[in-house]
Amino acid sequence: MARKFLYFVAGLTFLVILGAFVYRVYGEDLMEIAFVPDTEFEQQAVLEDNVYAEKSMWLARPELTKNNPALWLPTGFEEGESPISEKSRAAVFFIHPTSFTKRDRWNAPLDDKESQALARIFLRGQASAFNQIGDVWAPRYRQATIGAFLTEKPEGQMALDAAYQDVLIAFDYFIEHIPENQPIVLAGHSQGSLHLTNLLKDRVAGTPLANRIVAAYVVGWPVSVDADVPAMGLTVCEAPDQAKCILGWESFAEPAEYGRIIEVYDTTIGFNGEPRKDTKLLCTNPINGDLRSEAKAEMNLGTLVPNNELSDATLVAGAVPARCDDRGFLLIGDPPDLGPYTLPGNNYHVYDYSLFWSNIRADVLRRMQTFLAR
Repeated sequence: MARKFLYFVAGLTFLVILGAFVYRVYGEDLMEIAFVPDTEFEQQAVLEDNVYAEKSMWLARPELTKNNPALWLPTGFEEGESPISEKSRAAVFFIHPTSFTKRDRWNAPLDDKESQALARIFLRGQASAFNQIGDVWAPRYRQATIGAFLTEKPEGQMALDAAYQDVLIAFDYFIEHIPENQPIVLAGHSQGSLHLTNLLKDRVAGTPLANRIVAAYVVGWPVSVDADVPAMGLTVCEAPDQAKCILGWESFAEPAEYGRIIEVYDTTIGFNGEPRKDTKLLCTNPINGDLRSEAKAEMNLGTLVPNNELSDATLVAGAVPARCDDRGFLLIGDPPDLGPYTLPGNNYHVYDYSLFWSNIRADVLRRMQTFLAR
């Protein structure tokens, strides 16, 4: 599914680290030359089932109270006592996006310091949105390098499949070691959301586990409402107070130039075995929590605006509006100035979570309250 899948999405880490100028000048050819490994794919040894018993295999989990990026909160943020009691808190399984850019191998080694440091930055701005309602579990995994998304070589899909096997092992450990009836929130971004779509299909759909899922936030990865969602075990979130459902969006300022994404997306096959061509993308309005409404900027409770080093962020209310267009992309109006990491075409993929951090925090709380009131 994911071979040569969405250059713009796959370019996330490339642009974060190296900047957009080179991409605009040289485009996709340079990205492929620079980031697709020219080495043979090495089959990874399967991780032992109990490897995730080691705390060091997690970027975040409840026992990690020191240097846990998922516990981060923005400067000056104040919040009242959570209405979710300690005994009712959810377990949040979060799969981080691509943070490995090297081309000397197809999958990141677990001890690669650069990719692990970048993954922690992503977790601060993304997984932290869920820390009010539950304890975040975020596994380290041997993620596919960014070059796996930029090639037709079979090694690209092999690398993604290998990464997914680690995610499955981590998820199985997670399920085995949380209380039997604890509510679960699933979330990811970019490569993490790709793995999450497969996890929903393989571990949730048609199982008793589906009844424990509060919501699944499949953000920053295209999901076909018709060709994918029916196989993922949950319905689409159509209302802000709905639980046991799936949310997702891809953020663009206007004018939105996502023609290349559609061009590649339309060549892929959905989970139902049918082409995704001309199917609508799952698009949740993260401000309102529904599918069809428009939200003015003043309804945005808070956008994370990072500093230049990405070491901290300030929460700014009313920064951007949101509405889903006819194809299923989330439009946020005029381009906001959030830093140098916007992708070409007004693609705000890097900021899918931080644009709506406070509203996501409110959204998952609302869905938790609905779930607990069943």
